[in-house]
Amino acid sequence: MAELEPSARVAVLEAALCGEGPSGRNGGFLHGYWSSLTRARRVFGDGGALAVAEAASAIVPGVREFVERRGVDVWLREAPMLEVSAAPAQDEAIDAAVAAARDLGVEEEAVPVGRGELAERCSSTSFRRGVLYREGATVQPARLVRALRAAVVDAGVVLHERTPMIRLRRDSPNVVETPRGRVRAREVVIAINAAAAGWRPLGRRLTAFGSYVVLTEPVPELLEAINWTGGESIVDGRMFLHYFRTTNDGRVLMGSGSGPIGFGGRIDERFTADAPSVARAEAGLRFLLPGLADARVERAWGGPIDVSADHFPFFGTVPGSRVHYGAGYSGNGVGPSWLGGRILARLALGIEDELTALPLVNRSVRPLPPEPIKRLGGGLVRGAALRVEEAEQAGRRPALPLRAIAALPRVVGLRVGTR
Repeated sequence: MAELEPSARVAVLEAALCGEGPSGRNGGFLHGYWSSLTRARRVFGDGGALAVAEAASAIVPGVREFVERRGVDVWLREAPMLEVSAAPAQDEAIDAAVAAARDLGVEEEAVPVGRGELAERCSSTSFRRGVLYREGATVQPARLVRALRAAVVDAGVVLHERTPMIRLRRDSPNVVETPRGRVRAREVVIAINAAAAGWRPLGRRLTAFGSYVVLTEPVPELLEAINWTGGESIVDGRMFLHYFRTTNDGRVLMGSGSGPIGFGGRIDERFTADAPSVARAEAGLRFLLPGLADARVERAWGGPIDVSADHFPFFGTVPGSRVHYGAGYSGNGVGPSWLGGRILARLALGIEDELTALPLVNRSVRPLPPEPIKRLGGGLVRGAALRVEEAEQAGRRPALPLRAIAALPRVVGLRVGTR
């Protein structure tokens, strides 16, 4: 907003410290939507999917330009992203990604790779085959958010940390109440990610999922041994995917999106201290990268992600108000929030252009079931899906009742996980 309209008076209210929440401790994957073309076509149609992916292709260059201009080191490393199949049931996701890119005339964005080429990039006996996405990078997310904080302050924006919003009165002007004062503003932007699941205007369109990661000790010699030295970020084809990457100091981060489901928008300790979710993340490390069997896990942590019914973010304005929102990043937020910031700035400033015309903006998002159905039903599906994928990974055919329960969301047009 400050860049688009230097005369605008902008204030940021942050409940804690910038980067203290999941924005500073996520997996650090930086990419857009070429890897999501299969789902994007179902949600936005062919033209809309291409428009979103092409707009998001500016993300990595945009972050690169920002860090170079600011002279900051956020551990930006540009390298392709790989999606691998680690079980026969995951082959479908690989084939669909390649087919979607081919159908839309962008074959170079999703290139199939066989077991041999995979081994040249990251050798694992668990990898069957995969798809290479040209676009990709990784960052250290806390370094990035602190660099953004410094840029905001330098731009003359007023930043109030440890200042939670306790009430928003939509009016003209809007009034934001905090524990120590009020802010009156003609335009208000709500950008609170998973906490938006507890905000009434968006509560039915979001749920909070837990995502957990484990981080190994530095093991550069083991990375050399498995050929994983090119900086590629990797995901597998599970419903609750594993995501894994290397760091600048030779560690491996393995994440699992199989954490607990929230209830009524509450963000509690289950999103930061859930031992079974940590165990699944470490089990994923040992299974997917057996060459790292001797790597000791030094850290583990978790955080909530805001998940929409179709796993794409949505941006808009609360009807009858000048309160704007962006939410539903669904586990892919570091990159798309770069695009989201530009969309939200335009909504607040009343600018209409190609970004506000994207199908991510002012769209109808299918509502999720009300509580407690959302929590109970989501928990049932999650449990079944985890057991199905454990069986598939072990080479067993999952029981029919489990497969039926795991498939329920797709039958009614909802998305749980990546499938």
